[in-house]
Amino acid sequence: MSPLLKAAELAEYSPMTILDVRWRLVGQPGRSDYLAGHLPGAVFVDLDADLSGRPGTAGRHPLPDPSHLQEALRAAGVRQDRPVLVYDGGDGLAAGRAWWTLRWAGLTEVYVLDGGFAAWDGTVSTDTPTPERGDVVVTPGSMPTVDAAGALEFAGRGRLFDVRAAERFRGEVEPIDRVAGHIPGARNRPIPDGPDYGSKDEPLALYCGSGVTAAQAALAATLAGYTPSVYVGSWSEWISDPDRPVALGE
Repeated sequence: MSPLLKAAELAEYSPMTILDVRWRLVGQPGRSDYLAGHLPGAVFVDLDADLSGRPGTAGRHPLPDPSHLQEALRAAGVRQDRPVLVYDGGDGLAAGRAWWTLRWAGLTEVYVLDGGFAAWDGTVSTDTPTPERGDVVVTPGSMPTVDAAGALEFAGRGRLFDVRAAERFRGEVEPIDRVAGHIPGARNRPIPDGPDYGSKDEPLALYCGSGVTAAQAALAATLAGYTPSVYVGSWSEWISDPDRPVALGE
């Protein structure tokens, strides 16, 4: 079953827990969008504070501590026996990361609103609900991941894909991280180009700048029939160790 749901399909999955995960890398926080209007009953979950750990040597958006994530999800009303819908503003970045993180945490029925809030044509609410506390139990490791050493192994087999824009991959520009370039041996497949990673029978791994776009790419790859691993620390973790090699150009 596809993890993407159209707005018209939501009634078929009622009751479900709805999480608003609107987010921006820079600029106004996503919570302000939520307060201005959201799907009725939706609870705001913060990508930086709830779906990621603290930034540091593990990257800008490392995996969250399981107990912290469990508490955040229970506070948002997430239950073991109820499907979860996540949505963002429409670009799929935050929703992709939320879908992947919840699946990593062991939830099996997690859906993404196709087109995000921009595709919603129903009633919009400004009420902030207080959901009944959830009972979800986070079981980490339910989605495949790789660490820096594992990413390098995938690169050596030609199966590590960098989904950032080509100019960032080549090291011509780097607007966010302190070092430009890519992991040696990685192949560039910018996410707008679509999930074309060759054979579906060969394992592959995905990375980006901090693990957000890579999670979105993992969703697209899953829809296309792949089973990708995600290097969650991605480039921002890779460059935290000066002994790791950096490649430039193609």
